[in-house]
Amino acid sequence: MIRGLHGLFYSSEPEAARTFLRDKLKLPYSDVGEGWLIFDLPEGDLGIHPTDPGQAGGGHDVSFYCDDLPGTVADLKSRGVEFDGDIADHGYGLVTYFRIPGGLRVQLYEPRYQKRSAQAPRKVAKKAAKTAKTAVKKAAAKAKTAVKKVAAKAKRVVGKAKPAAKRGSTAKRGR
Repeated sequence: MIRGLHGLFYSSEPEAARTFLRDKLKLPYSDVGEGWLIFDLPEGDLGIHPTDPGQAGGGHDVSFYCDDLPGTVADLKSRGVEFDGDIADHGYGLVTYFRIPGGLRVQLYEPRYQKRSAQAPRKVAKKAAKTAKTAVKKAAAKAKTAVKKVAAKAKRVVGKAKPAAKRGSTAKRGR
C-alpha cells in the first residue's frame, strides 16, 4: 500500500537549499547522514493537471500549502524568505511563489477546496498514547490489588507467627 509521496528538488546549491528548508521554513527533518536531510511533511496530496494544447506531458511541480496564506507569507518574510510578487487568486486558491537557494522557485498556496486527508500522525499518536495510558492504569490497579492481597496474607502470617516466636524465645530462656 502506498503511504506517502517522496519529492525531490534539484538544486545547484543543495546545502544552502537544505539549510533554507530547515531554518527558514522550519520543516521537520530526518538526518540520514553525510549532510542529507529528508524533510518530514505531515500531509501531502497529488493532482494531475492537463498540459497546454500542443505541449508534451511529463512535467512535474511541487507546491507547499497552508491554511492562512497572508499570515504564512508574513511569517516567512520575517525569517528572510523572498517572494516573487503578490498573492494572487487562481480560482482553486490563493497563490504566491518564493525562492529556495539553487535556482528553485516554489509555489505556496491556500487551497479553496476541502481536503479529505488521511488520519494525521498527531491523531494516531494521541490515540496510541491514550490506549497506553489506559493500559498503564489497568496494570497499576491490578498491581495495587495484588499488593493489598500480599500485605493481608503477610499480616495474617505474621499475626500467627508472633505467638509462636514468643513461645520459642521463652523456651530458649528457660533451658
